[in-house]
Amino acid sequence: MDFGLSEEQRLLRDNIVRFARGVLNEGTIERDRDQVFSRDLWRRCAEIGIPGLPAPADYGGSGQDAVSCAIALEALGYGCSDGGLTFSLCAHMLACVVPLSRHASEEQKRHYLPGLCDGSFIGAHAITEPGSGSDTFSMRTRAVRAGGGWVLSGTKTFISNAPVADVAVVFAVTDASKGFQGGVTAFVIDRETPGFRAGQKFEKMGLRTSPVGELTLQDVFLPDAAVLGRVGGGSAVFATAMDWERSLLVAAHVGAMERVMEKTIEYARLRRQFGQPIGKFQAVAHKIADMKVQLDAARLLTWRAAWRLEHARSASLEASIAKLYASEALLKTALDAVQVHGGYGYMVEYEVERALRDAVGSTIYSGTSEMQRNIIARWLGL
Repeated sequence: MDFGLSEEQRLLRDNIVRFARGVLNEGTIERDRDQVFSRDLWRRCAEIGIPGLPAPADYGGSGQDAVSCAIALEALGYGCSDGGLTFSLCAHMLACVVPLSRHASEEQKRHYLPGLCDGSFIGAHAITEPGSGSDTFSMRTRAVRAGGGWVLSGTKTFISNAPVADVAVVFAVTDASKGFQGGVTAFVIDRETPGFRAGQKFEKMGLRTSPVGELTLQDVFLPDAAVLGRVGGGSAVFATAMDWERSLLVAAHVGAMERVMEKTIEYARLRRQFGQPIGKFQAVAHKIADMKVQLDAARLLTWRAAWRLEHARSASLEASIAKLYASEALLKTALDAVQVHGGYGYMVEYEVERALRDAVGSTIYSGTSEMQRNIIARWLGL
């Protein structure tokens, strides 16, 4: 197997790393402290094509294949120390742009994708509810036939980008007798639709520059043209979003792991205790050696999952494996980085404490580690 990058992929990676380091990192500590999402930086990212990476070129996207998207997002995670901005971009691309690219009608693609690609629109994906997180079968948001369209009512919560989103892919029950497979439909909704609004914004432990909050629907009327895919086909739309999100969101984790590892190596070489650099102590060196093993394993699992997205009938198993391993490896890498830095690692100015806070959520969002293990077990016939 050839794990080398093409010249185009190397150029894509190098350009994004250079851009992220030069444009996205200034003021990250302050934005994190104040929980500020920067629309200006979002537009700067759009100028080099990041929000539209997976979208077809005919609709304003970059037309990148899944592996190239993984390489680009890894570069973003490596070059950009603002984990919240990276997370918001991933949520926008993988759970909004990709489902629209794969399931939308021609009219929907031409209406939404150009704005989602050029930075004019920010996208969100709304399935989680106050009473249904991992248990999507208990969804309570309903869509009822009325007046040649649908009336939606319900509440979504923990929705990434909700407070700033212009477009949302929203899931609602259209036939409760059929369950999630066949009974749920995806809709695409504009922010200005009457009865549809963003609720409270949540304060979080990490990823503070990525706004998360509620979306409420109170008798929201939508025409049939707002259905994404087909009526009752919401499970297929959701599966597309989750396969891409679980496979490629962790690519950004891989980049962050490499950035944190390099920072830790530098510190271990410079920090001296008992007459020698702390990296000479086996207890420290072994932690960093483990970071390298985890980094390489996470990268290979991520690339494999990304490749299967476009070359195999299903990537769900590989996506869950990549998501499980990379998220837990990111968390361990960040925790070990704080430990190696000691008291300095606990201080904001060294920025590894933020990497740890950002990493904690990785084992929860896009399906918890426990859910990924359940999925893997089912694929193994257990």
